[in-house]
Amino acid sequence: MTDTRIVAPSGKTLNYQASRTTTPKKDNKAKAIHVTSDPKVRMAENEAWLKNANVSAFLKAVAEAEGGGYDFKYGAVRGKRNDPWRFTDMSTHPGPGSGGQSTAAGMYQITIDTWRDHAGKNMGLTDFTPRTQDLIAVDLLRHLGIIDKINAGDIAGAMPRAAGRWAALPEGPGRRNHYPKQPYVVYEKFLAMYKAAGGTGK
Repeated sequence: MTDTRIVAPSGKTLNYQASRTTTPKKDNKAKAIHVTSDPKVRMAENEAWLKNANVSAFLKAVAEAEGGGYDFKYGAVRGKRNDPWRFTDMSTHPGPGSGGQSTAAGMYQITIDTWRDHAGKNMGLTDFTPRTQDLIAVDLLRHLGIIDKINAGDIAGAMPRAAGRWAALPEGPGRRNHYPKQPYVVYEKFLAMYKAAGGTGK
């Protein structure tokens, strides 16, 4: 067990715990490396990242581009009254939406599998509240390997991978989205939404 101290962007000191088994020097055969981390630690780290101005602004821009809401199932329409694809029970993931196929739901279009992995396995969370949705989105940015770019204000550098996760995002300046059949916002508009939410960089 390795114990190290991590200083989060907020300045808060976190304790990270992980265990891993590596390949011995004399054995050149490939070995699987399994890393386990404490869900409480992962959640605390994500909470710290959520307070980061650039990360928070990026998520707000993603949500704006996707056009959803915390209570949206797949098929919900912003501004529609008596929308049958809204949900009120946030004690768990709401499941399939319109058509009964896609389970994308919430502010960031989180599928049930993503919820199980990032909320359940990574952070030990079982609900689907707005806070949990935000934390899952942070965890996704970390999983995509772009949270450091966002923190540094390298938004253009973060977009290719982000666009692979969210269909409404462009892959970067002058580029389309990753899923051509889906509508998307151009990079300049995304960057403007990001900066309007308090983000810095380009």
